[in-house]
Amino acid sequence: MEKNQVKKIRESLLMSKAELARKAGVSPLTVDRIESGAACRMATKRKIILALGLSLGDREKVFPEHEG
Repeated sequence: MEKNQVKKIRESLLMSKAELARKAGVSPLTVDRIESGAACRMATKRKIILALGLSLGDREKVFPEHEG
């Protein structure tokens, strides 16, 4: 089961990992880890969501897991 939809959304936008990383201001390794399901900080999630061209209200579309 996928922990998030980052890869699916990124690929639907025809965006490379490097491009997403550059837009989000994170390393490509970070994008790779997140796409593999690794946990990340809330600030990083926010950067990824905005870099995908989404609003923060779309958080559940990108990171549907309920952490807690």
